[in-house]
Amino acid sequence: MKQLLKTTAVVSVCASIAAPSFAEGMVTELGAGEGELNIVAWPGYIERGETVGDFDWVTKFEETTGCMVKVKTANTSDEMVALMNEGGFDLVTASGDASLRMVAGKRVQPINTALIPSWDTIDDRLKEAPWHFVDGTHYGTPYMWGPNILMYNTEVFGDAPPKSWSVVFEEQNLPDGETNSGRVQAYDGPIHIADAALYLMTHKPELGIVSPYELNADQYAAALDLLREQRKLVSRYWHDAFIQIDDFKNEGMAASGSWPFQRNLLQGDGAPIASVIPEEGVTGWADTTMMHVDSSNPNCAYMWMEHTLSSNLMSDLSVWFGANPAVPAACTDGRGMQTAEGCTKNGFDDFEKVSFWTTPVTRCESQDECIPYYRWVSDYIGVIGGR
Repeated sequence: MKQLLKTTAVVSVCASIAAPSFAEGMVTELGAGEGELNIVAWPGYIERGETVGDFDWVTKFEETTGCMVKVKTANTSDEMVALMNEGGFDLVTASGDASLRMVAGKRVQPINTALIPSWDTIDDRLKEAPWHFVDGTHYGTPYMWGPNILMYNTEVFGDAPPKSWSVVFEEQNLPDGETNSGRVQAYDGPIHIADAALYLMTHKPELGIVSPYELNADQYAAALDLLREQRKLVSRYWHDAFIQIDDFKNEGMAASGSWPFQRNLLQGDGAPIASVIPEEGVTGWADTTMMHVDSSNPNCAYMWMEHTLSSNLMSDLSVWFGANPAVPAACTDGRGMQTAEGCTKNGFDDFEKVSFWTTPVTRCESQDECIPYYRWVSDYIGVIGGR
């Protein structure tokens, strides 16, 4: 909640997105590393073996390049945008609901793909994805992607796993005979409005929603109404993956939207947890490593972007985070821990079922005018606060 409050003032830039033209400032050649690299990243994205010894893709990079990596973790996209606005960072691992805001706000610079030798190994589905490729210009290097899964407790659902997001949106008795009220969670971020809109696309087709990120006034009002009803059920609005893990272990949670990261760690610890992609589909995230327009360490930044595309790093990160690699070979070439079966479990084959996070804007493609993101921020705070 604090992240939402502190960033309300900075997201009004997203009333419309217009790509700035400053490709002339693109780096054209690299020199020696500057000795340090400062990155804003999602928790778990940049590991140096301190959590689990087998997962370390920082130490060898530092030894090889001399670029000492410092990481500032952020739990929401809004927090990432705020940190990049403050400055002092070289790179950020941004999801689609943050990346376009940073392009529009001139917080990130164009990327010269010729300086990234492994660029051609990137998944063709990601190379020119609209959350980082704007007006013919690349503003980042694809990193990881994944679906926002429906995670559930198998002891609650038994032989009747949930098929629909209704178990977290509408009050009902679950297969164990108890109500879902007080036993479900929702994401603590305004982008969760898109999850409500995605649900309504199936259950209220008369609203005419085409994209969960492009909502007119009536569609938006219906999504907020659904979220107000959901609030009566929600035990916690989560943004910290590890707190959610603890809640499912110790606080009797039955179901929630989540990431494969939490599911995999819970399953690895023996918890009775599984997940599904419900019949309505899912939202999801595709994260891009983007470089600050005022990066003090551009050589180290480019070295890091090339480093992240090595298939062994992508493979191990895919296992660790429960995500899908931007380099498909990481699923199958045996250079890391991941396997084709593991990528399938993480949703690699479900790309077309995912409505990837993007920034809601006024001038939308599906209709004349949509509700922009700054309204999503203020109104979602209201929903959580009971308004």
